[in-house]
Amino acid sequence: MEITKVSYTIGYGKPNNPDVSTTRRNTAQEALELAEALQKSDEEIKFIDTPTEGRVGMEMLRVLAKEEAGEA
Repeated sequence: MEITKVSYTIGYGKPNNPDVSTTRRNTAQEALELAEALQKSDEEIKFIDTPTEGRVGMEMLRVLAKEEAGEA
């Protein structure tokens, strides 16, 4: 049986700048923690891509993290 590792990709960059950096996290919780840290910095979240829901916003990422933790 082959195990496929999924990842969450966050695109971010400076506001009003078209350049985008990306980083990946293995879980929704890890992605949420990073996204929240980015929101507190001078970086802007450009996108959040998930393995199951496609492109989502912060609220959906919070829902996915709760589901992942078995709380939903």
